[in-house]
Amino acid sequence: MYNFSAGPACLPEEVLIRARDEMLDWHGSGMSVMEMPFTSDEYRQIESHASRTLRNLVDLPDNYHILFLQGGAYAHFAILAMNLGGNHGAADYVQTGHWSTRAINEAGKIIRVNIAAGSEDSGFDHIPAYSEWNLDPEAAYCHITTNETASGLQYHWLPDTGAVPLVADATSDFLSRGIDIRQFGLLYASAQKNIGPTGLTVLIIRDDLLDRGMDILPAVFNYGLQARNNSRINTPPTWSIYMAGLVFSWLKERGGLDAMEKINREKAGRLYDYIDSDHYYRCHIAPADRSLVNVCFSLADESMTDVFIREAETQGLRNLGGHAQQGAIRASLYNAMPVEGVDVLIEFMSDFSSRHAVHRRSTGRKPA
Repeated sequence: MYNFSAGPACLPEEVLIRARDEMLDWHGSGMSVMEMPFTSDEYRQIESHASRTLRNLVDLPDNYHILFLQGGAYAHFAILAMNLGGNHGAADYVQTGHWSTRAINEAGKIIRVNIAAGSEDSGFDHIPAYSEWNLDPEAAYCHITTNETASGLQYHWLPDTGAVPLVADATSDFLSRGIDIRQFGLLYASAQKNIGPTGLTVLIIRDDLLDRGMDILPAVFNYGLQARNNSRINTPPTWSIYMAGLVFSWLKERGGLDAMEKINREKAGRLYDYIDSDHYYRCHIAPADRSLVNVCFSLADESMTDVFIREAETQGLRNLGGHAQQGAIRASLYNAMPVEGVDVLIEFMSDFSSRHAVHRRSTGRKPA
């Protein structure tokens, strides 16, 4: 079985096996991680390992903090505006799809939002060229969504926002490729794609942005307070942090993010090449902006979408339905998805199109 879910997504089998083996007794402590006090020496070892390994994976400079928080990226759409807004009147946002739009809507409750660029008029099929961006040099920050899971659109370049901090929701592509953290003032990601199970939000923030919060900011979501208290203002999501640490080690053992990016490019490249070669399938995203981790496409005969999904399920290809507001097909190729899963999907797609292309000819139906 291959799980193409967009999230919660499949986890590396090796990580699941290790978690199973340590479930009842972590390293001879007599306790499961789920029942450890978060102030205990055992849990401190777990948290320190996760933080240290992640810092090594992303080559994090000393002037950045890693925070292990809760709320999901959705909560931080508003919370980051409370933290970075301070006395600033506005923030820049680039609107490239479903999740950047939600980020705009939530931040707009806290701070005035300037949509510096967007591609809504063309159905969010591309990322606007940087030359089209209308940035405010006095903005509190500039926010982007590095990968739009709903439509399969991804940044393969980063803007230079000068003195204005670049902020990114990197939920769906964090740790799927090499990244230069120094280009960001703040980066945040929910765990349930490439990091681990739900319940954890990883946030990386530069020191100079820690204490810009508004007076209304709750203590548990005050990035400065959390940084000074090692993410322990309240009880942290201990199990999710433990699992994230195992995933971080798994990534390190496989050569780190550059090695993982190479594999992810191979997976996505194979699938896009097939889609482009078979007229039964269509990807509406501009080739230069196609996602490596969420491959979204439609059928020439869209009335066959449900049939495609049902038949795929019988072949062990699970969770290929598109986002609820987008429909069509979505194959999520996160780090834990093996190349073999993509090959099996392509084989199924080839068989499906050959059978239903014949059906279209026999009935006289043409692609929409």
